[in-house]
Amino acid sequence: MDAILLVAGYATRLYPLTINTPKPLLPVGGRAMIDYITDELLTLPELNHIYLVSNHRFAEHFEHWAESFRIAHPEVNLSVLDDGTVDNATRLGAIGDIQFVVGSQGLCDDLVVVAGDNLFTYRMRHMYDFFKKVNKDTLVAVRVDDVDQLRKLAVATLAEDGRILEMTEKPDEPKSNTALYATYFYRKETLPRIKEYLDEGNTPDAPGNFPAWLSKTQDIYAYRAEGTCIDIGTPENYKEVCDNFESLWQSRTPL
Repeated sequence: MDAILLVAGYATRLYPLTINTPKPLLPVGGRAMIDYITDELLTLPELNHIYLVSNHRFAEHFEHWAESFRIAHPEVNLSVLDDGTVDNATRLGAIGDIQFVVGSQGLCDDLVVVAGDNLFTYRMRHMYDFFKKVNKDTLVAVRVDDVDQLRKLAVATLAEDGRILEMTEKPDEPKSNTALYATYFYRKETLPRIKEYLDEGNTPDAPGNFPAWLSKTQDIYAYRAEGTCIDIGTPENYKEVCDNFESLWQSRTPL
Protein backbone atom coordinates (compact mmCIF):
# COMPACT_ATOMS: atom_id res chain seq x y z
CA MET A 1 0.00 0.00 0.00
CA ASP A 2 1.13 3.54 -0.83
CA ALA A 3 0.03 6.76 0.86
CA ILE A 4 -0.54 10.26 -0.49
CA LEU A 5 -0.61 13.24 1.85
CA LEU A 6 -2.31 16.23 0.25
CA VAL A 7 -0.38 19.30 1.43
CA ALA A 8 -0.51 21.57 -1.65
CA GLY A 9 -3.03 24.09 -0.33
CA TYR A 10 -2.29 27.71 0.56
CA ALA A 11 -4.59 28.09 3.62
CA THR A 12 -5.28 31.76 2.89
CA ARG A 13 -8.03 31.85 5.54
CA LEU A 14 -5.31 31.38 8.15
CA TYR A 15 -3.31 34.44 7.12
CA PRO A 16 -1.04 35.78 8.57
CA LEU A 17 -0.10 32.43 10.16
CA THR A 18 0.34 30.67 6.82
CA ILE A 19 1.94 33.39 4.73
CA ASN A 20 5.37 31.84 5.23
CA THR A 21 4.46 28.49 6.83
CA PRO A 22 2.25 25.80 5.29
CA LYS A 23 -0.73 24.85 7.42
CA PRO A 24 0.34 21.20 8.00
CA LEU A 25 3.56 22.45 9.62
CA LEU A 26 1.84 24.70 12.15
CA PRO A 27 2.56 23.47 15.69
CA VAL A 28 -0.19 21.95 17.82
CA GLY A 29 0.64 20.47 21.21
CA GLY A 30 4.36 20.96 20.58
CA ARG A 31 4.45 19.12 17.24
CA ALA A 32 3.62 19.91 13.62
CA MET A 33 0.11 18.91 12.58
CA ILE A 34 1.53 16.60 9.94
CA ASP A 35 3.39 14.61 12.62
CA TYR A 36 0.10 13.33 14.04
CA ILE A 37 -1.05 12.23 10.59
CA THR A 38 2.17 10.38 9.78
CA ASP A 39 1.97 8.69 13.19
CA GLU A 40 -1.35 7.23 12.08
CA LEU A 41 0.03 6.19 8.68
CA LEU A 42 2.83 4.30 10.42
CA THR A 43 0.25 2.06 12.14
CA LEU A 44 -0.79 0.63 8.76
CA PRO A 45 0.57 -2.79 7.76
CA GLU A 46 2.23 -3.17 4.36
CA LEU A 47 2.87 0.57 4.00
CA ASN A 48 5.36 0.90 1.17
CA HIS A 49 5.82 4.61 0.44
CA ILE A 50 4.49 7.96 1.66
CA TYR A 51 4.21 10.74 -0.93
CA LEU A 52 3.73 14.35 0.17
CA VAL A 53 2.42 16.42 -2.72
CA SER A 54 3.15 20.10 -2.19
CA ASN A 55 2.88 23.29 -4.18
CA HIS A 56 6.11 24.89 -5.41
CA ARG A 57 5.96 27.67 -2.84
CA PHE A 58 6.20 25.35 0.15
CA ALA A 59 8.01 22.29 -1.26
CA GLU A 60 11.29 23.25 0.45
CA HIS A 61 9.51 23.61 3.79
CA PHE A 62 8.21 20.04 3.52
CA GLU A 63 11.56 18.72 2.33
CA HIS A 64 13.17 20.22 5.43
CA TRP A 65 10.52 18.52 7.61
CA ALA A 66 11.07 15.27 5.68
CA GLU A 67 14.79 15.25 6.54
CA SER A 68 13.94 14.94 10.25
CA PHE A 69 11.24 12.35 9.53
CA ARG A 70 13.70 10.16 7.61
CA ILE A 71 16.18 10.28 10.47
CA ALA A 72 13.49 9.20 12.94
CA HIS A 73 12.02 6.55 10.58
CA PRO A 74 14.80 5.25 8.31
CA GLU A 75 12.68 2.19 7.51
CA VAL A 76 9.99 4.30 5.78
CA ASN A 77 10.18 5.53 2.18
CA LEU A 78 9.01 9.14 2.02
CA SER A 79 9.11 11.51 -0.96
CA VAL A 80 8.15 15.18 -1.29
CA LEU A 81 6.71 15.97 -4.73
CA ASP A 82 6.42 19.53 -6.07
CA ASP A 83 3.31 19.92 -8.26
CA GLY A 84 4.77 23.12 -9.77
CA THR A 85 1.90 25.46 -8.82
CA VAL A 86 2.50 28.81 -7.14
CA ASP A 87 -0.89 30.17 -6.05
CA ASN A 88 -4.62 29.40 -5.83
CA ALA A 89 -5.12 30.43 -9.43
CA THR A 90 -2.73 27.77 -10.74
CA ARG A 91 -3.31 24.95 -8.22
CA LEU A 92 -4.17 21.50 -9.54
CA GLY A 93 -6.87 20.80 -6.97
CA ALA A 94 -6.88 17.85 -4.59
CA ILE A 95 -7.98 15.28 -7.18
CA GLY A 96 -5.58 16.77 -9.70
CA ASP A 97 -2.76 16.34 -7.17
CA ILE A 98 -3.74 12.72 -6.53
CA GLN A 99 -3.54 12.00 -10.24
CA PHE A 100 -0.24 13.93 -10.45
CA VAL A 101 1.27 11.49 -7.94
CA VAL A 102 -0.39 8.36 -9.33
CA GLY A 103 0.69 9.19 -12.88
CA SER A 104 4.19 10.53 -12.24
CA GLN A 105 5.12 7.74 -9.82
CA GLY A 106 3.36 4.92 -11.63
CA LEU A 107 1.39 3.84 -8.56
CA CYS A 108 -0.33 0.49 -8.95
CA ASP A 109 -0.93 -0.76 -5.40
CA ASP A 110 -3.74 -0.08 -2.94
CA LEU A 111 -3.69 3.57 -1.92
CA VAL A 112 -4.56 5.63 1.14
CA VAL A 113 -5.13 9.36 0.59
CA VAL A 114 -5.24 11.83 3.48
CA ALA A 115 -5.70 15.58 3.68
CA GLY A 116 -2.57 16.86 5.40
CA ASP A 117 -4.17 19.95 6.89
CA ASN A 118 -6.76 18.47 9.26
CA LEU A 119 -6.38 16.99 12.72
CA PHE A 120 -8.43 13.86 13.39
CA THR A 121 -8.87 11.58 16.39
CA TYR A 122 -10.19 8.46 14.63
CA ARG A 123 -7.69 5.64 14.10
CA MET A 124 -6.52 4.84 10.60
CA ARG A 125 -5.59 1.26 11.56
CA HIS A 126 -9.22 0.52 12.41
CA MET A 127 -10.33 1.99 9.10
CA TYR A 128 -7.68 -0.06 7.28
CA ASP A 129 -8.97 -3.26 8.93
CA PHE A 130 -12.49 -2.44 7.72
CA PHE A 131 -11.17 -1.72 4.21
CA LYS A 132 -9.46 -5.11 4.06
CA LYS A 133 -12.56 -6.86 5.40
CA VAL A 134 -15.02 -5.44 2.84
CA ASN A 135 -12.45 -5.27 0.02
CA LYS A 136 -14.09 -2.13 -1.33
CA ASP A 137 -13.02 1.49 -1.68
CA THR A 138 -13.60 2.98 1.76
CA LEU A 139 -14.28 6.45 3.12
CA VAL A 140 -14.42 7.55 6.76
CA ALA A 141 -17.78 8.54 8.27
CA VAL A 142 -18.17 10.61 11.42
CA ARG A 143 -21.37 11.70 13.13
CA VAL A 144 -21.88 15.47 12.99
CA ASP A 145 -25.04 17.00 14.48
CA ASP A 146 -24.40 20.64 13.53
CA VAL A 147 -26.40 21.27 10.35
CA ASP A 148 -24.33 24.34 9.40
CA GLN A 149 -21.17 22.24 9.62
CA LEU A 150 -22.74 19.46 7.57
CA ARG A 151 -23.45 21.95 4.78
CA LYS A 152 -19.66 22.42 4.45
CA LEU A 153 -18.91 18.69 4.15
CA ALA A 154 -19.72 15.61 2.12
CA VAL A 155 -22.78 13.92 3.64
CA ALA A 156 -23.81 10.30 3.13
CA THR A 157 -26.66 7.90 3.70
CA LEU A 158 -25.34 4.45 4.63
CA ALA A 159 -26.71 0.92 4.61
CA GLU A 160 -26.35 -1.13 7.79
CA ASP A 161 -23.15 -2.76 6.51
CA GLY A 162 -21.56 0.59 5.66
CA ARG A 163 -22.30 0.63 1.93
CA ILE A 164 -22.86 4.18 0.72
CA LEU A 165 -26.39 4.56 -0.63
CA GLU A 166 -26.08 8.25 -1.44
CA MET A 167 -23.50 10.98 -0.94
CA THR A 168 -23.57 14.68 -1.70
CA GLU A 169 -20.78 17.24 -1.49
CA LYS A 170 -21.79 20.30 0.59
CA PRO A 171 -25.58 19.80 0.47
CA ASP A 172 -27.94 22.69 1.15
CA GLU A 173 -30.24 20.29 3.01
CA PRO A 174 -28.26 17.40 4.55
CA LYS A 175 -30.19 14.12 4.52
CA SER A 176 -28.29 12.60 7.45
CA ASN A 177 -25.80 13.45 10.20
CA THR A 178 -23.13 11.22 8.62
CA ALA A 179 -20.23 13.36 7.42
CA LEU A 180 -17.42 12.08 5.22
CA TYR A 181 -13.95 13.46 5.85
CA ALA A 182 -10.82 13.47 3.72
CA THR A 183 -9.36 10.05 4.47
CA TYR A 184 -9.75 7.49 1.67
CA PHE A 185 -8.65 3.91 1.03
CA TYR A 186 -8.70 2.95 -2.66
CA ARG A 187 -8.13 -0.48 -4.17
CA LYS A 188 -5.44 -0.61 -6.83
CA GLU A 189 -8.11 -1.41 -9.44
CA THR A 190 -9.66 2.02 -8.82
CA LEU A 191 -6.58 4.13 -9.54
CA PRO A 192 -7.07 4.32 -13.36
CA ARG A 193 -10.53 5.76 -12.76
CA ILE A 194 -9.04 8.94 -11.27
CA LYS A 195 -7.72 9.89 -14.71
CA GLU A 196 -11.04 8.85 -16.24
CA TYR A 197 -12.84 11.19 -13.84
CA LEU A 198 -10.59 14.11 -14.76
CA ASP A 199 -10.65 13.36 -18.50
CA GLU A 200 -14.44 13.71 -18.41
CA GLY A 201 -13.95 17.33 -17.36
CA ASN A 202 -15.08 16.92 -13.75
CA THR A 203 -13.83 19.34 -11.10
CA PRO A 204 -10.33 18.61 -9.75
CA ASP A 205 -11.17 20.30 -6.44
CA ALA A 206 -12.53 18.78 -3.21
CA PRO A 207 -11.31 15.17 -2.92
CA GLY A 208 -14.81 13.95 -2.03
CA ASN A 209 -16.05 14.69 -5.53
CA PHE A 210 -14.19 11.70 -6.95
CA PRO A 211 -15.78 9.02 -4.72
CA ALA A 212 -19.17 10.70 -5.20
CA TRP A 213 -18.72 10.21 -8.96
CA LEU A 214 -17.36 6.71 -8.44
CA SER A 215 -20.31 5.65 -6.28
CA LYS A 216 -22.63 6.00 -9.27
CA THR A 217 -21.03 2.99 -10.98
CA GLN A 218 -19.65 0.81 -8.18
CA ASP A 219 -20.13 0.05 -4.50
CA ILE A 220 -18.23 2.21 -2.04
CA TYR A 221 -18.22 1.72 1.71
CA ALA A 222 -17.76 4.00 4.70
CA TYR A 223 -16.13 3.08 7.99
CA ARG A 224 -18.13 4.50 10.91
CA ALA A 225 -15.34 5.98 12.99
CA GLU A 226 -15.18 6.89 16.63
CA GLY A 227 -13.68 10.34 16.98
CA THR A 228 -13.75 13.55 15.06
CA CYS A 229 -11.93 15.58 12.43
CA ILE A 230 -11.03 19.25 12.86
CA ASP A 231 -10.44 21.65 10.01
CA ILE A 232 -8.32 24.46 11.44
CA GLY A 233 -9.63 27.21 9.19
CA THR A 234 -9.06 30.52 10.99
CA PRO A 235 -6.50 31.97 13.44
CA GLU A 236 -9.20 31.97 16.13
CA ASN A 237 -10.02 28.32 15.43
CA TYR A 238 -6.31 27.45 15.53
CA LYS A 239 -5.91 29.09 18.96
CA GLU A 240 -8.96 27.21 20.28
CA VAL A 241 -7.57 23.86 19.09
CA CYS A 242 -4.17 24.59 20.63
CA ASP A 243 -5.77 25.57 23.95
CA ASN A 244 -7.88 22.39 24.09
CA PHE A 245 -5.54 19.97 22.39
CA GLU A 246 -4.63 17.84 25.42
CA SER A 247 -8.21 16.85 26.26
CA LEU A 248 -9.00 16.36 22.58
CA TRP A 249 -6.12 13.96 22.05
CA GLN A 250 -6.77 12.01 25.23
CA SER A 251 -10.26 11.17 23.92
CA ARG A 252 -8.89 8.98 21.12
CA THR A 253 -9.87 5.32 20.89
CA PRO A 254 -6.87 3.10 21.75
CA LEU A 255 -5.47 0.80 19.08
